[in-house]
Amino acid sequence: MPATSNSPDYGQLGADYWRTDIIDIEPGRIHVRGYPIQELIGKLSFPDMVWLMLRGELPTAEQSSLLEAALVASVDHGPHAPSIAISRMAISCGLPLNGAMASALNTLDDVHGGAGQQAVELLERIRERTTRDIPLEEAVVACIDEFIEAHGKYVPGFGHRFHPVDPRAGKLLEMVDDARASGAVPGDYARIARAIEALLAARKGKPIPMNIDGATAVIYAELGFAPELARGIFCLSRAVGILSHAWEQRGRGERNKGPMPRQMPYRYTGPATRHLEHGQ
Repeated sequence: MPATSNSPDYGQLGADYWRTDIIDIEPGRIHVRGYPIQELIGKLSFPDMVWLMLRGELPTAEQSSLLEAALVASVDHGPHAPSIAISRMAISCGLPLNGAMASALNTLDDVHGGAGQQAVELLERIRERTTRDIPLEEAVVACIDEFIEAHGKYVPGFGHRFHPVDPRAGKLLEMVDDARASGAVPGDYARIARAIEALLAARKGKPIPMNIDGATAVIYAELGFAPELARGIFCLSRAVGILSHAWEQRGRGERNKGPMPRQMPYRYTGPATRHLEHGQ
């Protein structure tokens, strides 16, 4: 059909349809956020590249160090973690590494994997109130009460079912404090998180320490990442542990690995044995 003055410019239509600020490629040329890729290779660390891709600019050395620390801290939490267990079971069922990783990563939803995002959202909610001249302690009490009323007693980022004190959180918070002292981050979110910790301890009558999700949420919030990106970056980190366990499982040659050893029976709680009546 001949083109008319009203015909769409399909070349421009396609270009606009897939428009992006992230990468520009053509034969023999790859630019990431404007930087030739060959100038980044060997110069940027992986956390630097994550920052550049997500934020559009390069991080400072201290920003990169904090992001790297959060990534390192979250890689694995043992074979009993659902995402890790699923990667192992998937491999034993015959999936390739990429299939096992995809299966495992898909479990990192609101319950297993979402606490970091939820913690950032909570920190931001409290921070917003303090910008309206509401005292920190008052803002913390109000937001925690609202959160518990809406979502239940579990406060994301605090307490741990396995660790009385999460060994990862202290080091991460120490690095945040150092970054605040040097002016690399404001320190507001670390102060808010510690105020939440103090409130929960006072109410419970015992310490409810910050866990890995709370400490990394502080880092992501201090670095200015959106809450959803906190979960996305956690997925990047946990993918390393998932891959490691999947690869280890590949070497064991086990088939159809279930959620528990075959020698351990499950408990049946349904009706006792029954039979169809004659004629049914």
